[in-house]
Amino acid sequence: MWTERLLPLIVVCGPTGAGKSALSLAIAERFSGEVVNCDSVQIFRGFDIGSAKLSAAEQRGIPHHLLDAAAPTDLFTAGDYARLGRAALAEINARGHLPVVAGGTGFYLRALLEGLFAGPPRDESIRARLQAREARRPGSLHRLLSRWDAAAALRIHRNDINKLIRALEVILTARQPLTGLFAQGRDPLTGYRTLTLGLNPPRAELYARLDARSQQMFGSTPAIVDEVRALLAAGVPRDAKPLASLGYAQAIAHIDGRLSLTQAIAETQMHTRRYAKRQWTWFRRDASTVWLPGLGSEPGVQHTAFERVADFLSAG
Repeated sequence: MWTERLLPLIVVCGPTGAGKSALSLAIAERFSGEVVNCDSVQIFRGFDIGSAKLSAAEQRGIPHHLLDAAAPTDLFTAGDYARLGRAALAEINARGHLPVVAGGTGFYLRALLEGLFAGPPRDESIRARLQAREARRPGSLHRLLSRWDAAAALRIHRNDINKLIRALEVILTARQPLTGLFAQGRDPLTGYRTLTLGLNPPRAELYARLDARSQQMFGSTPAIVDEVRALLAAGVPRDAKPLASLGYAQAIAHIDGRLSLTQAIAETQMHTRRYAKRQWTWFRRDASTVWLPGLGSEPGVQHTAFERVADFLSAG
């Protein structure tokens, strides 16, 4: 009986700072691949230092997709990512190359591979009421979601106001828990077989690396503070979504005089470590992930990854 041949897809995931860019680049070089970014901040033009975006020279001639794909003021959603990401996969395969998806934004990756439920349309009146409620009582939206849908509250961080508002908006509009809706109307990616490689360096080593990266982010020339000043001078509003991300929010606070440089660095370090911990939790839900114990830049980790990818490709 004839069956359709599935196309190979490599995913490199793991916590921030674990070397996903280095490993995905090495895999793409070894196996004639192209990299598809799955980092929600690297999507935006002008956000380079805080997102650790590879420069053109650092990409070493390997095509990269979905870098600088949106303006800072664009409303870029997981649905947008899934649509553009799937189009990139099709283009890469049409050239006979191997797609390598790399990044730590788990919600984007899930949207790409599993699809999203359609959900009700936006209701601006509900959104405005929820925004006002959070402004009056910070933390109230997450508490409300915990009461109405505890499982959904575990997946959404209490500081991610955009996701909290959307979750509560859907619950109020559909009149049922969000968790029950997630499985409805999904549009999973078809035609592919996937090998997911997860980077799992020792936690203490990663945290030290993240602390050093945060220090360098504020102390480099140019520094993230210079990048933010340039973005603001170019007309990017202070409430632009990417300016609320790690490092950028602290740079804004420093520019405004609310944090000293030392405080901005310390706060970025603390929140980055917490974010890495949440990423570990997210990606460990997938039992099919092949975990590699180390950083993606380490030769031994890359060698193991090459073996895994070679076996995966030969099995197809």
